[in-house]
Amino acid sequence: MRKWRMIGGAVVAAAAVAVFAFVRFGNGGSPDMKADHFYNPVVENGADPWVIQQDGFYYYTHTVGNAIQIWKSRSLSEISSGETATVWTPPDGSPNSFDIWAPEIHWINGKWYIYYAADNGQNETHRMFVLESVTDDALGEYKDLGQITDPSNKWAIDGTVLQKPDGSLYFIWSGWEGDTNVSQHLYIAPMSSPSKISGDRVEISRPEHDWELIGQPTINEGPQVLMSDKKINIIYSASGSWTDDYTLGMLSADPDANVLDAASWKKHPLPVFAKTDDVFGPGHCSFVKSPDGKEDWIVYHAAKTSGSGWDRNVRMQPFKWNDDGTPDFGSPLSTKTAVPLPSGEDGRKRLEAENAVYGGMKVSDMAEASGGKAVGGWTGGDSYVEFQIEAEKKGLYVLALRYLNEGAVEQNLRVTINGKLKIDAKLDNGFNGQWSNEFIPVALQEGSNTIRFTGGDEWLSLDAVDVLPPQNMEKDR
Repeated sequence: MRKWRMIGGAVVAAAAVAVFAFVRFGNGGSPDMKADHFYNPVVENGADPWVIQQDGFYYYTHTVGNAIQIWKSRSLSEISSGETATVWTPPDGSPNSFDIWAPEIHWINGKWYIYYAADNGQNETHRMFVLESVTDDALGEYKDLGQITDPSNKWAIDGTVLQKPDGSLYFIWSGWEGDTNVSQHLYIAPMSSPSKISGDRVEISRPEHDWELIGQPTINEGPQVLMSDKKINIIYSASGSWTDDYTLGMLSADPDANVLDAASWKKHPLPVFAKTDDVFGPGHCSFVKSPDGKEDWIVYHAAKTSGSGWDRNVRMQPFKWNDDGTPDFGSPLSTKTAVPLPSGEDGRKRLEAENAVYGGMKVSDMAEASGGKAVGGWTGGDSYVEFQIEAEKKGLYVLALRYLNEGAVEQNLRVTINGKLKIDAKLDNGFNGQWSNEFIPVALQEGSNTIRFTGGDEWLSLDAVDVLPPQNMEKDR
């Protein structure tokens, strides 16, 4: 098992700015540098996000394709800066070695269980599998319990668990009716334990409305359970995941209903979370409370821009409830929109680019920037960006850099830390004015630290830098 503090793939980033500022953590710090909001995305590259809250921590995972990786964080909005570990990789020759999709981690009856889909290299062999924790550490060791299946043993992905208040368990997933890739339907079956299905599958949804029929094959997938005291809701993804029209639909049943009776489930006639003028393909979500338990949040993936297909990132926003016990998600928020931090999270230390010292750069008014201004105008090889952070303790900090790359190609930047460590990094392009964030883990020494950025071109602008300190991972804070 590999375990480290921050995934290396997040090291990149974007700063089209030269920042010179001092940030002090602990009891210090300048009040005017504290921000009470963040901007999406919260994970720059990722799909099929799953978050669960347990014992004061958030545990997060998403599809990485060839393994299962878990993140652990005190903060919901700072998932990218949490501790992370690869908890399972398939052994050589395993029948479930390829295309590992949509893992979910659940705490059931005092153990962690991870459900995931995988195949042997051919899509038609995709099935669901389950891991069980050896200890109570979600980032610790797991044993592979093998396939979890109903008697039909048909193609299956995106498995999740419904646990009713009486403790009864049900497995819900997306599968094929037959043996060919014509359409994905949603199925439910009873479970005798967290790793065993104990009865036949029952179809509860298939694509039928116009908004579910975009793309071939037609798709219902990514079912997620969202319960209230009035309804059991299943929020699912519909239409092709590679299209701008990927969207969320909803099934609802009464709390005392027989969930194994298809007639118990009512499909809502319209999508409950759909694309907007500048958010495309919102889908495959999960749900979690804010740190203080006062707010409900949806965590989902979306296409980075129109037409980007499976090039996606992860976003989050709060939602409300309707009087009938169904959720009201509203509309997906633009990457230009400031989102209040989840209730119970501390404010962020933020460096506004327009307050920086820079060479060969310029400040421009920009309404969607956090301070109303952004810095850009790289002038070639002589352009550089430099800022200092006065850290009260040694540790791995994360720089959350909000940028806009309006060019048609990725940007290449070099990040130099304290004049020694050099990292070559890439920034996504930003068609259609899509702002983005990069999360750069930076090992800081106690005291003064200097970070320099070189490279970039005229299309790159920086809004701000949020400095995220090391998180306390002890159970008792």
